[in-house]
Amino acid sequence: MQTAAGDHNTKPTQIRYQSIRQTDVPRSRQGKHTEIVEQLLRHLDELDPGTALKVALASLPATKANIRSALNRATHKKGLRVATSSDARHFYLWKATGKS
Repeated sequence: MQTAAGDHNTKPTQIRYQSIRQTDVPRSRQGKHTEIVEQLLRHLDELDPGTALKVALASLPATKANIRSALNRATHKKGLRVATSSDARHFYLWKATGKS
C-alpha cells in the first residue's frame, strides 16, 4: 500500500473515527448566532421602506464582523437583499433596494 508520502512499506493506519450513514448527516447549520440573526430579520421585516434598524454594538452577543457574516449567510439563504453599515457605537441594517 502506498501512503501520501510515497512509502510503500508502511502498514495501513487504523481508522479512529466513527462512520454513519450519509442520510443521517445533518444538512442544516444551526450556528451560534442564529437567535440574534432571526431577531434582526424579524425586526427588519416590520420596518417601513426607507428606514433602518439601529442596534447598539454593546448589545450584540458577538463581534460586529461575526454578526454581519451570520446575517450575510442567512439573507443569501433566504434570498433577501439587505445592506449594513456601522459606526463606533451602532450597527445599522436595512432592506436593500436598487443601489443601496
